[in-house]
Amino acid sequence: MNNRSAFVRRSKRAGLLAVGLLCLGLGPCFGQRRAAPQKPAPKAAFYTNAYPNLLREAGYGQADIDRKVAQAYHDVFEGPNKVYFAVGDSLAYVSDVKNEDARTEGLSYGMMVAVQLNKKEVFDRLWRWSKRYLQHQSGPLEGYFAWSFNPATMKRNAEGPASDGELYFVTSLLFAANRWGNATGINYYQEARRILDASWKKNGTGGVYNLLNTKAKQISFVPVGDMYNWTDPSYHVPAFLEVWAEYARDGHEPFYRACADTARAFLHRACAAPTGLNYDYTEFSGQPRATKWAPPAFRYDSWRVPMNLAMDYVWFGKDRRWQQQYAQRFQGFLRSKGVNTFEDQFNVDGSRPDFILPAGKVKKLRHSLGLVATSATATLMQPTPPQLDFVHALWNAKLTPYDDGYFDPYYDGLLYLFSLMHLSGKYQVIKPQTH
Repeated sequence: MNNRSAFVRRSKRAGLLAVGLLCLGLGPCFGQRRAAPQKPAPKAAFYTNAYPNLLREAGYGQADIDRKVAQAYHDVFEGPNKVYFAVGDSLAYVSDVKNEDARTEGLSYGMMVAVQLNKKEVFDRLWRWSKRYLQHQSGPLEGYFAWSFNPATMKRNAEGPASDGELYFVTSLLFAANRWGNATGINYYQEARRILDASWKKNGTGGVYNLLNTKAKQISFVPVGDMYNWTDPSYHVPAFLEVWAEYARDGHEPFYRACADTARAFLHRACAAPTGLNYDYTEFSGQPRATKWAPPAFRYDSWRVPMNLAMDYVWFGKDRRWQQQYAQRFQGFLRSKGVNTFEDQFNVDGSRPDFILPAGKVKKLRHSLGLVATSATATLMQPTPPQLDFVHALWNAKLTPYDDGYFDPYYDGLLYLFSLMHLSGKYQVIKPQTH
């Protein structure tokens, strides 16, 4: 999966990934209860092709909603504070401008936005740049992507992957194949399969493994060294794994569906606190994983969890009862802190952490747009009729500098755009079209 350029958490990761690439040993795998397969909900959007539009339910007109999403896209991809930069006539990258790098997270997010909003040129440019500069073409990491790149020096900041980047690359490429076909200059399906097929060939040689820990059936934090043996709750996107099972056609469909069910069971444990809050990094058991850059807490990565759960609720609906209960706990906690005032880092019991993880170079708690955005998506999991205070708060929020001048159009901006897309029904499973 951070906040405002904040994603700082990953700056710390550069050194960690470098160390991970040298780590050849496989640490102990943590026990994992087998998740019972869950039946699809007949009303889930994958089966009905009907996506909720909570912005309409909140009373906003469709023309205004369309303008709101278009303006958010313009601000992030085209405006004076954009994070999307075209290179020549065929390439482009997304930059975490505060940390002055291009990350697989941002590039793959940009591709997902582009395929959802049917912006093929933007998608193709981002993919070509990612393939040229980030994807390993040989060696133990072949098929994987270097997670951070410096566009100023044109050098990689780290060689190792971050599993969420590959997760979004594969899913967005499968969607692109379904939307545009594979005969328009890029064989999107073939590119998605290359990543997946490469992942399945990783057996620990050179300390490199499958993106998905095959014993725990969970996505790894990093598929390298001991980082293969723990995880990040915000990387658990069961809806994407269901998409892989539907469209990857690589013979691993039962495994992907099992991983989706295991992700749901894992999130029950990771989000078990009365507040609904989860730690940024955890063991496969859901227990906190300490890191050298910050003690365990709900921080920037964690902001993505409610959005991921809402996506799974809408798209596949296999865990609706628990997800509704989670949304009530999570929004109820933030509501107790003030819908327009809650801060962006907490201990999972809801108390204020002693250690504040900086955002870029700024160390300060604030009412961050990224969390305002993803907390609004949790409304999608509320029983009818939903309480819409978080939706109105997002509608009234602005992607502009904070009062102290701090501004992050990258992480805040992308989560803001994603959340508007979810709440307007514009973030969908893209099924095969007739070409």
